[in-house]
Amino acid sequence: MTDEPTTNETPRPTDAELAILRVLWDRGPSTVREVHEALSATQNSGYTTVLKLLQIMTDKGLVVRDETNRAHVYEPKVTQQRTQRQLLGDLVDRAFGGSSAKLVLQALSGRRASSKELRDIRALLDEIEKGDSR
Repeated sequence: MTDEPTTNETPRPTDAELAILRVLWDRGPSTVREVHEALSATQNSGYTTVLKLLQIMTDKGLVVRDETNRAHVYEPKVTQQRTQRQLLGDLVDRAFGGSSAKLVLQALSGRRASSKELRDIRALLDEIEKGDSR
């Protein structure tokens, strides 16, 4: 999996493509059959649908395909973190007028965070604050 900056931003995945990417991020490089089996545990999707989506995702540059074996193996072209940041940045721009603070406040007021999540948030805020004071 590569995470090199590109001159063209990676296309935003659809919901179905994102489900496939989650499988690939969790499992690592996988065949169509392996992706289909993993998806079938949580949703109803046909083998040919998964195959077609992976072909489209290859064309879009979301995944890369290794064709050295009979069963082609697919892997994500970019990391989960980079994709999440891209999607989150788009959401911040579209729904919150570019304000990360509004996003965080809405997220924390809309769903109760666990104690561990709150500790992680505090640690991140402390880290950011230290970085700003230098």
